Amino acid sequence: MAQRLTVNKTYKLFIGGKFPRSESGHTAMVMSKNGRPLAAYCKASRKDLRDAVALASGGQAKWSSQSPYLRGQILYRAAEMLEGGAAQVASALQWHGMSPLPARRAVEAAVDTLVHFAGWTDKFQQLSSSVNPVASPHFVFTVPEPCGVVAQIHADRDFEGLVSGMARLLCGGNACISIVGERLAIAASILGEIWHTSDLPAGTMAILTGEVRELAMAAATHRAVDGILGQSLDPEVEKQIQEAAAETVKRLSFQSGGRTDPLEDVLAFQDLKTTWHPVGW
Repeated sequence: MAQRLTVNKTYKLFIGGKFPRSESGHTAMVMSKNGRPLAAYCKASRKDLRDAVALASGGQAKWSSQSPYLRGQILYRAAEMLEGGAAQVASALQWHGMSPLPARRAVEAAVDTLVHFAGWTDKFQQLSSSVNPVASPHFVFTVPEPCGVVAQIHADRDFEGLVSGMARLLCGGNACISIVGERLAIAASILGEIWHTSDLPAGTMAILTGEVRELAMAAATHRAVDGILGQSLDPEVEKQIQEAAAETVKRLSFQSGGRTDPLEDVLAFQDLKTTWHPVGW
């Protein structure tokens, strides 16, 4: 019997609810320790980022208009799908250099993180809203609203941190454009398949794998990107993002690992809207 030829998968980008190849046509191969090709992933270009941003605004409008309860159900659905595909994701993490036990635990922690933020979707408003005392006949209240389209830039091998960043942005009603470096490219691409089956409005989530610095600069200068979440970035890259984003006055948040407060994480990309309503007029 003839030896069968192995068909290695090329993992695509996730943009607008679809799985296109990169506009540039560039791909990169992930190799095993003994030099055997395992899988390939697409390397996104600046044009791919612009396409993702163009579709994100419409997706974010639909997503933010959903009830907090429904957003929580969809995040929980993503946790269910990740739980079901845990073996595949853990295998991808091993391709990226993790040993089997830490890879499995990283996936389990990511599932728990999704469930955790699913529970926050209808609670953070209660903890951050307020009725404000004023010296005039007005009823004045403040409520949080999503800031819009946020680019998540993740250059580390921390899979739980990647999922946590996505979940905190989606929890608050934002659209997320996730830019992921080569250390997690395959695992991040599989997440695109998971989000695709989780009933998110098309465009709400985009996953771009490739050169982090190039895509980060494109996101920082794009006027339709409202915020940037940087995770475990090189200090020089952080500085470049801050300088590039200053012209368009984006909301910036940088994390270097470790546990953070989930309420503060969600509120970092919320605008506080204050409404004055006359009383007794």
